Amino acid sequence: MRISLYAHGGSANHGCEALVRSTVLLTKKENDEFTLLSERPEEDFYYKLNEIVRIESSHDPLPQGLRGLIYKIQMKIKHDERIFYRNIYRNSIQKAGKTDLAIAIGGDNYCYKGFAERFGVIDDMFLSHGTPCILWGCSIDPYRIDNNLVRSLKKYSFITSRESITYNALKAAGLKKLYLIPDTAFRLNSISNELSDNFDFQNTIGINLSPLISRYEKKMGITLANYEYLIRFILRNTTCKIALIPHVVWSHNDDRLILGQLYEKFKGSDRIFIIQDCNAMRLKGYISRCRFLVAARTHASIAGYSTQVPTLVVGYSVKAVGIASDLFGTAKNYVLPVDSLSRKEELTEAFVWLMNNEEKIRNYYSQNISNYISGLDLIDELV
Repeated sequence: MRISLYAHGGSANHGCEALVRSTVLLTKKENDEFTLLSERPEEDFYYKLNEIVRIESSHDPLPQGLRGLIYKIQMKIKHDERIFYRNIYRNSIQKAGKTDLAIAIGGDNYCYKGFAERFGVIDDMFLSHGTPCILWGCSIDPYRIDNNLVRSLKKYSFITSRESITYNALKAAGLKKLYLIPDTAFRLNSISNELSDNFDFQNTIGINLSPLISRYEKKMGITLANYEYLIRFILRNTTCKIALIPHVVWSHNDDRLILGQLYEKFKGSDRIFIIQDCNAMRLKGYISRCRFLVAARTHASIAGYSTQVPTLVVGYSVKAVGIASDLFGTAKNYVLPVDSLSRKEELTEAFVWLMNNEEKIRNYYSQNISNYISGLDLIDELV
C-alpha cells in the first residue's frame, strides 16, 4: 500500500518527528511505501526521516504570471485564506504520487485557529482524487468544535483521538467513525545515549519548558517564576542534578531560548546542564534516564510516561489533561494548568507531591502502563 502522511510541521518540533516515526513503525506492513508531505522538509532530512519515508515539500511559492494575477484578483475580491493554501499546495498531490491512503498526522492542528482551513485544503485535494483520508491521534479543545468544524471532520474515513476529552466531545457533536487510541509516540523507539559526567543516572530531574506557555498565563511571567523557584528548591533541598531538555527548536518557537534563561540564572551550580538538540528517539533516551520529569511539551511528557518516569506536566491545552486523565484516572497532581498559576511556589508544591509519591507512581506504571499502551494494538485492525 502507498501511504501519504501530511499536516506535518517539521522535525525541529520533535513531537512532529515522533509522530512520523511511530506512525510508520505501527502501520508499516510488507511492501508499504510512505511519502511525507512536509511543511519544512529540510528539517526532516536533517533528522534523517528520509531513512524511513520519501520526503516531499508540501508547498511551493505562489504562482507567477497569469496564474499569479488570477490569484491576486481572487484574494482581493474574496479575502479567503483557503485561496492562498490552494495555491501554495497546488502541486502537493502530484508530489505525493499515487496514494492509497492519506493520514493527517498533525495531532493538535485542530487546537489552533486557521489550521483546520489550512490542512482542509489538502484533505479536499486527496478526496478529489479518490484517496481516503484519516485524521490521526487528534486532540481538539471542545470549545472549538462548531458546525463548520464538524462538517470538515465528517470528510475523514475515520478519526482516532488520543484522549477521552476529545473523543467524547467529537462523539457528542455527532461524529460516528471514532476510535480512542493512545498517541503513537508511546511506542516511539528510544535510543540510549552516552551520558556526560553531569548526568547522574536515576538522580537527574529533567525539566522542559516552552516559550509558548506565556500565552496562556493569567499573570505575566508567573510560569518562569515558578520554574526558577522550583530549580532553586531542587538545588537547595535535594542532591539531584537538573537536565534542561528542549523538545522544540524552531527558530520562532525554540525551547532553548527560555531554558537558556534558566541556565544563566543557575549556571554557577555544577548540578545543572542543558541537553543539546538531537532527534526524538535520543531525547526519549535522555528522558528515560531521569528520576523525575517536569515538562510543558506534550511529547516530552509522553516520553516520560512511556518510559515510566514520574512526570509532572505544566499544561496549557486539552492534550495534557486528557492524556493524564486516561493514563492515571485523574489529571489532579499530574497536570498543573498554566492558567491557574498565581503564586511562584505552586509548581514546587506540585513537584513535592510527585517526589513524595514516587514509589506509588512507579508501582502504578508497572501495573498499568502496558495495558494503556496496548490500546495501540487496534491500529493493526484499522490500517
